[in-house]
Amino acid sequence: MAGKKFKNASKKVDSTKKYSTEEAFKLVVDVSPAKFDETIDVAIRLGVDPKQSDQQVRGAIALPNGLGKNVRVVVFAKGPKEAEAKNAGADYVGADDLVAKIQDGWLDFDKCIATPDMMVTVSKVAKVLGPRGLMPNPKVGTVTMNVGEAVSAEKKGKLDFRIDKAGIVHAGIGKKSMGAQKLKENFTTLMGAIIKAKPATSKGIYLKTVALSSTMGPGIKIDSNELMRTEEKE
Repeated sequence: MAGKKFKNASKKVDSTKKYSTEEAFKLVVDVSPAKFDETIDVAIRLGVDPKQSDQQVRGAIALPNGLGKNVRVVVFAKGPKEAEAKNAGADYVGADDLVAKIQDGWLDFDKCIATPDMMVTVSKVAKVLGPRGLMPNPKVGTVTMNVGEAVSAEKKGKLDFRIDKAGIVHAGIGKKSMGAQKLKENFTTLMGAIIKAKPATSKGIYLKTVALSSTMGPGIKIDSNELMRTEEKE
């Protein structure tokens, strides 16, 4: 049944066409075939060499409309910082007890924050957190003394993005139920951040391909030239 729905959705998309951002977001919501609230994903292929340390593209941004889901946040902190994290809405705050919980197989969270003094404790579960992209990192603001601020930002829907080994940035930018306009605003914010993060050593075409899809839907190509032009105007 899912295959039939996918085929029907694919018929509405011209695989040879590069759509404008406006068209693409109306289309991705329209052709999303599943009954559940699908995540809208983007895949951005960049003209960089991810093997070079000076051509890494990564960052973290607050999306204007959040991610359309409840983000579960855990914090490694003690004393006043533990209270600060709880007051900001962290779902679980701890230290060695949190390590023990994770070692027992508990991973019921989406984001992990730590104060710098707790990183030795966090390192005990680095092999569990690292492969899942959950390891706190100062580069994206998840190792910080401002835990209250960090928790609030994650709860609102802060998006971490980074290039993979194939030179592609994959990111979920929200849920189908948010509607085309809010998803488009989130996408524009992400693209602005990626364009600003262009490494100085990157040569040639930076935005090679940009594609949009829902969890179960077909890919929709976006005109990357339009995105670069829009950013240059701003």
